[in-house]
Amino acid sequence: MARELAFVMINPHTISKSRTGGVIARYLARTDLNLVSARMMNPPQELVDRYAAQVREETDGSERINGLIADYITKAYAPNAATGLAHRVMLLLFEGEDAVEKIWQVTGGVTLRQDCGETVRETFGEFVEDADGTVLYFEPAVLVGPTVERAQRTLRLWSEYTEAYGGIVNSSSPYPEGALQRTLVLLKPDNFRGPSLRAGSIIDVLSTTSLRIVGAKKFRMTVAQAEQFYGPVVDSLSSKFVMIGSERAAKKLTEEFAFAVTAEDTTALCEQLGFRFATEQFESIVEFMTGYRPADVLEADKATAAREECLALVYMGVDAVEKIRDILGSTDPSKAKFGSVRREFGSNIMVNSAHASDSPENAEREFGIINVEEDTTGAWINQYCR
Repeated sequence: MARELAFVMINPHTISKSRTGGVIARYLARTDLNLVSARMMNPPQELVDRYAAQVREETDGSERINGLIADYITKAYAPNAATGLAHRVMLLLFEGEDAVEKIWQVTGGVTLRQDCGETVRETFGEFVEDADGTVLYFEPAVLVGPTVERAQRTLRLWSEYTEAYGGIVNSSSPYPEGALQRTLVLLKPDNFRGPSLRAGSIIDVLSTTSLRIVGAKKFRMTVAQAEQFYGPVVDSLSSKFVMIGSERAAKKLTEEFAFAVTAEDTTALCEQLGFRFATEQFESIVEFMTGYRPADVLEADKATAAREECLALVYMGVDAVEKIRDILGSTDPSKAKFGSVRREFGSNIMVNSAHASDSPENAEREFGIINVEEDTTGAWINQYCR
């Protein structure tokens, strides 16, 4: 089977109803495909019109369904008539063998079986007809390409707009009153080491904050990025080692030599060792996030050395930083509250499923380091859909 590039567009209604995580979980858990790109977009009216026309003109024996989807695109994807703001669409790209068919099987057709939730559309979509077959309500949850040819045509069209109309986007609905903030959530590599519900389920938990996803980027963090991203932790780790190391060293020395040694006695030693401890921990953090220890990578190669996969999400809303950090829970999963992200999905202080910015200022710093607004979809589309 040939390797292909398939797409999933998560519809504005699905996003607004906070079903994004559940949808993503299905595709990540029920296929062996690689999620290679994620991008939030505000499709302009021109793209909406061209996309609807493209779908309507397909002559594959599904003219009724194509017309229904084209009408849906015209209505649901067009900018908000009252505010003029474009809706949010999340464009996901999946790569792998027989990718288009695998995505289609998980998605399902638009005419739904009753009392069944096997496919994405049967769980998250709606298709209601009256007795004479007139469609009363239609919400397909996501849009996908049913064949390789149609998927490629759609991706070629959208690639003309991904850079200018994607990145960190606007919301078509007004935000609640209050101090708006943007914050970063970074889903760590432990969520992407095989087919799994983890990443989608974490996004689903985060939806309980009532914040809006306004940015997304799937990427591999480079060693250079990780060094800059986690650089500030070195000083805090050094200080922390003095506090915890002095007591532990005193206890061990007391046991070893059979006379009382106090934390004050070992403080000077731990101050000397603190930087070494912090450096070792820093190397381990970078290795976990990138797949490489900085000490083993030439300086010239650090900007490209990257093995591990991450998903960056930008959330926006009132008190976004505090809300996200509260639902993530303590850095140490064993101390996090039950029901929090880290308690449910984390393993230890480093492998704790997700990072979140600790202030609006640090969020902006982190956006810049990983370049959240970078368009990675274009390169993938050009590779497969020339």
